[in-house]
Amino acid sequence: MIRPSSLIAALGSLALLLGTASALGQCLPPPRNADVPGFSLCKDWPAFADQSISLLSELTPDSGSPVAFAEGTYNLQLAVLNRTTGQTLASYQQARAFVSDAFRLESVTLDTGRFQLAPQVRAFGVRASFQGSSRVNPLNEVWLSLYVREGSQLRPVMEKFLAYSYSGEWDGQCAGERSETTRTLDIAKTRSHGYADLIVRSVSIDTRSEGQGEQCQSRSVTAKPVFTTLHYDGQRYVLPNGFSGI
Repeated sequence: MIRPSSLIAALGSLALLLGTASALGQCLPPPRNADVPGFSLCKDWPAFADQSISLLSELTPDSGSPVAFAEGTYNLQLAVLNRTTGQTLASYQQARAFVSDAFRLESVTLDTGRFQLAPQVRAFGVRASFQGSSRVNPLNEVWLSLYVREGSQLRPVMEKFLAYSYSGEWDGQCAGERSETTRTLDIAKTRSHGYADLIVRSVSIDTRSEGQGEQCQSRSVTAKPVFTTLHYDGQRYVLPNGFSGI
């Protein structure tokens, strides 16, 4: 005969075991220092049923700069994890990966798009969004960097690709000009040094505003898409002038 107390204990142990297994299966962001600005992320990698990607980026403030201003440099720590056990399979670290000042780092995200660079090589991306502090001279950028796994290491194969940019100059009321460019990547059928070439599709929109008050009018012109091919040089994808973040 099983005593009630023994049954309760057994059920409690089973619940604890199931809870532990569930926790191990979760994609948990790495712990970070709550006293400084930073980003902590974890995302399942759809290309691999048993893998997740974690990211940690924390601020090292400039000397004499208040932490609240978030001015300084951000490091970058990446890891590919076993989704079930949480074990680190590959990692990468970079000090001073991002500089944040008047051109401020606003967000960092993981991109698990279909970056199939070779039959056995799949990359993932890190997108960093920046925003300028000037109201009359706005400046926004989004940088994309790609990383591949090589054994227990992660390696950048493209850095600071300018995926989005927005800039302009206006009087703070109406009159002014603004330009916006969005770039997307497609995998080409051709290869360079074993890696697929990347086809960049760039679409630009120029906007001009004139007038005052209720008479303010804006006119936007969307240019035809421009296509550019990026080639891998054996180490990295070479970015033409104007395709790299500032």
